[in-house]
Amino acid sequence: MASSSTHPTTVFTEQAPAPIGPYSQGKVFGNLLFTAGQIGLTPAGELADGLQAQTRQALANLKAVLEAGGASFGSVVKTTIFLKDMNDFGTVNSIYAEAFGDSAPARSTVQAARLPKDALVEIEAIAAVA
Repeated sequence: MASSSTHPTTVFTEQAPAPIGPYSQGKVFGNLLFTAGQIGLTPAGELADGLQAQTRQALANLKAVLEAGGASFGSVVKTTIFLKDMNDFGTVNSIYAEAFGDSAPARSTVQAARLPKDALVEIEAIAAVA
């Protein structure tokens, strides 16, 4: 899903939770897809229980938005992970590594004072699209 160089295209999929505010799940501009941060919220709107489940759900949501925008984990060039507690880094990193495998993008990880819905983790991405 490429867009013209002057008008971003909105990305939406029912395979990820609908936005809970005035934002899009993603925007394609030129050859890049910018995703909104994904938390461990199911497409039905329920927050997964616990750090591991929230991380897996956030990555499933991210994958769905990437695919809806014409991208994949393999085409992600940059992610940002927001953690409620930096002590959770090892657990999140392990699950993240399973998802990205050998195509690990550049990444930043920061601790945030509070995340939407009191989530434990949030992940956003920038990906190349064809």
